[in-house]
Amino acid sequence: MIRVLLAALLLFTATPSLAEIAIEFASGDPADRGALVVGAFKGAELMPAAEALDRRTSGHIGRALEKDGFTGGPQAIATLTAPPGTDLDRAVIAGLGEPGAKSSFEIEEMAGRVMNAVLTSGSKRVTFAIDGEDLEGISGAEMAARIALGAKLASYRFHKYLQPGAGDRITVERITVMTDDVDAAEARYARLKGLADGVFLARDLVSEPANVIYPQSFVDRVRAAFANDDDISIDVLDEDDMLNRKMGALLGVGQGSQNPPRLLVVTYRGARRGDPLLAFVGKGVTFDTGGISIKGSDRMWRMKFDMAGAAAAIGVIKALADRKARVNAVGVAALVENMPSAKAQRPGDVVLTMSGKTIEVINTDAEGRLILADAVWYTQSELEPAVLIDLATLTGSVRRALGNGYAGLFANDDQLAQQLMAAGERAGEPLWLLPLDSTHNKEISSNIADIKNTGDTGGAGASIGAAVIGSFIRPGQSWAHLDIANMAWRDSGQATVPSGASGFGVRLLNQWVEDNYEKR
Repeated sequence: MIRVLLAALLLFTATPSLAEIAIEFASGDPADRGALVVGAFKGAELMPAAEALDRRTSGHIGRALEKDGFTGGPQAIATLTAPPGTDLDRAVIAGLGEPGAKSSFEIEEMAGRVMNAVLTSGSKRVTFAIDGEDLEGISGAEMAARIALGAKLASYRFHKYLQPGAGDRITVERITVMTDDVDAAEARYARLKGLADGVFLARDLVSEPANVIYPQSFVDRVRAAFANDDDISIDVLDEDDMLNRKMGALLGVGQGSQNPPRLLVVTYRGARRGDPLLAFVGKGVTFDTGGISIKGSDRMWRMKFDMAGAAAAIGVIKALADRKARVNAVGVAALVENMPSAKAQRPGDVVLTMSGKTIEVINTDAEGRLILADAVWYTQSELEPAVLIDLATLTGSVRRALGNGYAGLFANDDQLAQQLMAAGERAGEPLWLLPLDSTHNKEISSNIADIKNTGDTGGAGASIGAAVIGSFIRPGQSWAHLDIANMAWRDSGQATVPSGASGFGVRLLNQWVEDNYEKR
């Protein structure tokens, strides 16, 4: 009770989240105030709007770029304060690299780099005047919409618990993107904004402290996020529901906490009832101490992010619903808190799963695979999806194998694996296919139960974790497992991903749906 009251007190005293930066599209000449963003190709070759600005400043732009050694490469950003002959706060010249085709992701990254340069600069208005018609492979309207998306994603900050005036002191209030086709750009961005909303929901859930987000409050937050969406239905399983279904693996992880577990099911119906159902199942450990196999204290604070898989699974449903995607999809969040207490499960315990299989718990800190064992079985047996993809901050091994560049991908379906990797490249959330075979299944054989939750050798940890989950995938079920433990939290920011919660998985899965199910 005290903990609930303290969490309520924190919510009552928290500063409201930052006001959303307004985004608009316009045609004609850009306003002569705030920050004006123009483009240049490699070799500092100015694009038309940049040439016009250079003429207005009597060649000041070109001279300044030459003195600064500006290359126009795809990472280059030059900021010139108060350019002469204008009323601008600053001119920002964004490098686009070699002339020619640009992907949507490249455009978003460019816009994100610009926003990182101006977000706290003092300018209240930012105007992008980068000429889409001068680029191959992308229309002017699409480019404008992608600029808006990249700028919005980069603007995210979680300042909810800072006092007014603290933090980065963001000054930008309005973003204007110039385009010759305002109507088309607005229509395209209306869909992309839904994607950003899904990413932001995932980031918000992960960023919240664990005394604010625990299983039931996660459910409450998600209900509020979908409150006005008629295409969404929400079901929640409580402890009694799980007991009736014999979901002992999920219940076992949560039994040490005063916050009881929940299984949250958010269903979006955007297509005909007979169309395929796509299922996204997320690990939602709202805080992970490791249980009786307790973690070291170093950076344990970050274990609030151990529900990033569940946040992404719900975030992608938010993206699909907000942009009215023509698909049927469900997000399933297995929500527990893994705490040590007199009631906590012990190493050596055996739990009965919904499938009827038993698991010997060798390490209580290998809990994600336990809760997913019941969650994926529930999803298959009660929802019958055409494709099931689970997301989990499952192992430290995936970071040792892949660093911070790729999430780990495991799949029993080669076509699905190829689709996901292609979508990851397009969305800027890349995957690397890792092995899963009979050797990993042998590693989890147990003497007293059907399987155990860890291997004996200490090697191939990411594959061993995937093997445990894979033991609960039915024959014929198309399935992929994404180990996102190395990608869900960023210690340093990137172009469109500020430091902290990344929302990894939302853009990837949204792209996969768009590429493979909406274009049929």
